[in-house]
Amino acid sequence: MNRTTRRHKVLLITGIISACALAAAGCSSSSKPASSSSAAAAAKVTLIVYSAQGYDKAMTAAFTKATGIPVKLDDNSTGPLLTQIEASKNNPNWGLLWVDGATAFAGLDQQGLLQKGFEPNVTWNSLGQQSVPSDKSYTPTGVTLMAALVYDKTKVTSPPATWQQLLQPQWKGAVGMNDPSQSGPTFPFIAGMMNYLGGVSQGKHYYTQLKGNGLIIHPTNGPTLQALTSGQIKLALVQSSAGIGAVLGDKNLIVKYLDPVTLLPSAIGIDAKAPAAERAEAEKFISFVMSPAGQKVMQTGDPTGDSLYYPVLQSTSPLSALPSLANVKTQSINPYTWGPQEATINTWFDSNIVR
Repeated sequence: MNRTTRRHKVLLITGIISACALAAAGCSSSSKPASSSSAAAAAKVTLIVYSAQGYDKAMTAAFTKATGIPVKLDDNSTGPLLTQIEASKNNPNWGLLWVDGATAFAGLDQQGLLQKGFEPNVTWNSLGQQSVPSDKSYTPTGVTLMAALVYDKTKVTSPPATWQQLLQPQWKGAVGMNDPSQSGPTFPFIAGMMNYLGGVSQGKHYYTQLKGNGLIIHPTNGPTLQALTSGQIKLALVQSSAGIGAVLGDKNLIVKYLDPVTLLPSAIGIDAKAPAAERAEAEKFISFVMSPAGQKVMQTGDPTGDSLYYPVLQSTSPLSALPSLANVKTQSINPYTWGPQEATINTWFDSNIVR
């Protein structure tokens, strides 16, 4: 082999080695992002949130901005959301549920549909402490009252002072409330009355009497309050946050609490059957909701509605529009006693009171 031939061969081999080295370097450099930022991005799945909260769009947007985690929000009334969950419980397509009423979560928990054992790193106040379930299958996020009595002081000068007075002839056809199959806060109100009156049969008798006195049913808080302001009814039984919000817009309206009024926790629960990655993101969402940034969104995202809640954290103070609970006689109901009865009681109510 002559010198020229040997030189060409060396150059060829050197070129091959250099090309292989560059290829290896290219493979190495492209693999580094895959194990860092791009891998983290690829690991993020879409968190599917079922919610009936007025501030949920603001919250999901803030969460995605803070974490980069994509969220698909299904915003609806509580009743339809629970129907969706029930219909798909063998093949669920939700990751997180956020509605008012611990009874709904207790019912889901007893069916094995909620992840247990998660609790955000927060300091609860007394409302929060009494609302956290022992198995940590859901997280309380705030408390409202059910039901508040709302009336127009220019039209009603002597409002009822007790629940029994709603049955008096002077209120015939003048009382309105929500449909529990649509309105999540309404079943805890019905269950609360049954608890107060001594049982399911006593409660059914009371609501049957109310219907006999002309009780008018609308789907949710908004239509019931519209019936009040339009003059269709004189007394509206709605969620306290909706009632206080209505007062902010109409100074003739008054919110009154008959004794006792039922505490209504809002709560978040995680689908036990969701993929592990989505459940991990759901835990991050809950922690964000309970953080100072998340609480600010809750208190500003629906200023005349769901933002008017009583906080469950020591670090969060109620908004100034909320009256003190010190002079309000409240009761708590056991969600694990009443939650499993929700479907049958709601069916009875719709069949016998709504229709």
